[in-house]
Amino acid sequence: QVQLVESGGGLVQAGGSLRLSCAASGRTFSSVGMGWFRQAPGKEREFVSAISYSGGITNYADAVKGRFTISRDNAKITVYLQMNSLKPEDTAVYYCAASRTAYFGIDLNDYRYWGQGTQVTVSS
Repeated sequence: QVQLVESGGGLVQAGGSLRLSCAASGRTFSSVGMGWFRQAPGKEREFVSAISYSGGITNYADAVKGRFTISRDNAKITVYLQMNSLKPEDTAVYYCAASRTAYFGIDLNDYRYWGQGTQVTVSS
């Protein structure tokens, strides 16, 4: 089993940056893909970014491509989401998730374990 705890959220002005972290526990972290999703008020949870078990393959939603960067440190069993040039529409609760496989998908059902989420608020 994998337990996930996100941190790093907060309030930032438009154009600013935040770095989210997701600390994992469990022996399988380094063998599964990891993803970030977000959910804004009144909206469905949506895919943001994902990374394969080794970090060699990444994927981004079009809305964040070129602004967000996902990375992982398997030695520290942590995955990161560097968010730059933040926009008010990035405001959401951000969730970290562990994939069911060594790679990843963009659907919620592709992920088995979820963190509790961290709030990101971008003011205009």
